[in-house]
Amino acid sequence: MNDARVRVRYLDETVRLLFPRDDDGGDMAAYSLLPHARLPRRLVRRRWWHRPLSRPVMVPAAGGGSIEDHLGEVLGMPIRTVLHVRPARRANRKPILSAYGPDGLAAYVKIGDTERTAKLVGDEARALRLVADLPLKVVTAPTVLHHGTWRGLSVLAVSPLPVPRRHPRGTRFAGDTVRAAVREIAELCPGEPYAWHGDLTPWNMAPAPDGRMLVWDWERFATGVPLGFDAVHFFLHRALRRMRPALAARACLAQATGVLAPYGLSSAEARLTVLRYLIALADRHAADGHEPLGPPAIWLSPLIDHAEPIL
Repeated sequence: MNDARVRVRYLDETVRLLFPRDDDGGDMAAYSLLPHARLPRRLVRRRWWHRPLSRPVMVPAAGGGSIEDHLGEVLGMPIRTVLHVRPARRANRKPILSAYGPDGLAAYVKIGDTERTAKLVGDEARALRLVADLPLKVVTAPTVLHHGTWRGLSVLAVSPLPVPRRHPRGTRFAGDTVRAAVREIAELCPGEPYAWHGDLTPWNMAPAPDGRMLVWDWERFATGVPLGFDAVHFFLHRALRRMRPALAARACLAQATGVLAPYGLSSAEARLTVLRYLIALADRHAADGHEPLGPPAIWLSPLIDHAEPIL
């Protein structure tokens, strides 16, 4: 089954979950898949100019029992949503919505629709509340507007960040600002081992006009890791955009000293940190039941076997 078909099937399930029909049927509203039904990315209220793009998708109209009604109650304003059609194969795929109020974009909303994703949604809410209480100088994170449950689902609404319109493609990140963001996140919890954002990638951050770094998607935030995990994660995921996982992992180890020297790590410490990070990433994928980089026996084990004397 191709990606578009899997996306649409998951979309159908999500629509039934978030826009339940009344027992008597109720009114329906027309939505459109954009940019096209064969390349579905967003489900939006249908407009007349959508007609050449795709057939309408009929969704139960708001009227007291939909996610739009619930968000309107908790955010205190009328809400209309855009539903993001998630990629076909993601370990932690969950419904994501943009919530629009009378004055424009009001919130981004994550829905925990499984035990695993509900935990991640709760973890992100806790991380953002921790960050909100700290006087950060470099990093700007969303604020929690609402975290609760609706029809047995975990719902997190966070404030939108002023992301530049050209992000993320074409964005150039200043190395000094990224390093400053990594350092500030690492030291968020004084008196404890280092922290990390957990998914610091070019598509989860953007430079702000005031020189700060906008950072979102904090659901993987954790403490008790070596200094530099975020820096290695950032390097690896940039490398993965142009090379296979096994080669990207080898590049991480080969460039360990250059990547981690700004944080005061020696060459030996840097190589050990990279290996620990790669093992932690493989363990995360195993816990998720998903292998986006392929089997660790292919992309990780040869590297570990070669470097075993320093572990």
